[in-house]
Amino acid sequence: MAEKLYFALDLKNDPVLIERYKAWHAPGAVPAAINASIRDAGIDALEIFQVGNRLVMVLTPGEGYDPAAKAAADAASADVQAWETLMWQFQQALPFAIEGEKWLPMQRIYSLSEQD
Repeated sequence: MAEKLYFALDLKNDPVLIERYKAWHAPGAVPAAINASIRDAGIDALEIFQVGNRLVMVLTPGEGYDPAAKAAADAASADVQAWETLMWQFQQALPFAIEGEKWLPMQRIYSLSEQD
């Protein structure tokens, strides 16, 4: 299995918006075109975890996954762009993000398996 990739993003700190965001991600709520775009990009698994208004996304790339190709396909997809516009109503960039950045990659700094 490929090494997992981790990303972080914040939601707007509003309990009503957070609940609406969670509802959009409930089983069966995400549009089929969005799930297909993820699978078509060669992503084997994708999970989002939430605490407060902080989100962490865990992405398991499959063989042939190319982040640049995924970004290009997303930019060309009306369905993905509509989803991103909808999600931006709930999301906010991390305080240190550059303009236009949403999900920021996280760096692993500790692994028990690498310890003595």
